Amino acid sequence: MKTDLLHDRNHRGQTQLGWLNSYHTFSFGGFHDPERMGFRSLRVINEDRVVPGAGFPTHSHRDMEIFTYVLEGALEHQDSLGNGTVIRPGEAQIMSAGTGITHSEFNASGDHPVHFLQIWILPNQQQLSPRYEQREFSLEERQGHLRLLAAQDGREGAVKIFQDVDLYTAIVEPEHPLRYELAVNRYGWLQVARGIVLLNGEELREGDGLQLGGNRTLEIATDVGGEILLFDLA
Repeated sequence: MKTDLLHDRNHRGQTQLGWLNSYHTFSFGGFHDPERMGFRSLRVINEDRVVPGAGFPTHSHRDMEIFTYVLEGALEHQDSLGNGTVIRPGEAQIMSAGTGITHSEFNASGDHPVHFLQIWILPNQQQLSPRYEQREFSLEERQGHLRLLAAQDGREGAVKIFQDVDLYTAIVEPEHPLRYELAVNRYGWLQVARGIVLLNGEELREGDGLQLGGNRTLEIATDVGGEILLFDLA
């Protein structure tokens, strides 16, 4: 198994525009690092903050699974499939670009910024029919629990993703540590979305990502509170 490797928050790429502040865990846009080209099927983790009323105008994608998770505020989505939705905290949204899809994403508020993670995962099939799916996961499901958000088989109410990956989220609370068994011949990625967490005693802060080899128990704890995304990858 590949040894664990911390992707430090302070070494991410950054795109700063008048309306956007975006941090890139992996190479993206004008940021290129040969040591940060993705991990397994995970290709992009961007942490974006968009000012009120602004956003990404209509643009196109192909052959990519694009997952959006809002942390604060509300994100308005429109696409060439005819979807027009607003994504809020606790909702998981996935778009299979497949043979081609165009979409736009804007801050739905004229008063408050929106803070979200956008994640790209390489699909296990090319030339899929484009599709869109969005589901809500309550605070109770995520608070002090690992809640499955996305899975290849769509089990447990998760959104479906065309790749062998299970994506979980949790709001981690003091005095309520979480445990996850990462199987042999699997890989993990832990992304700290907010706060500070301890993974098997190692402190990780907002924006940190840790890639993991399998066949071990993950103990996730916090002294102050945090929110995570955990990827179980082929």
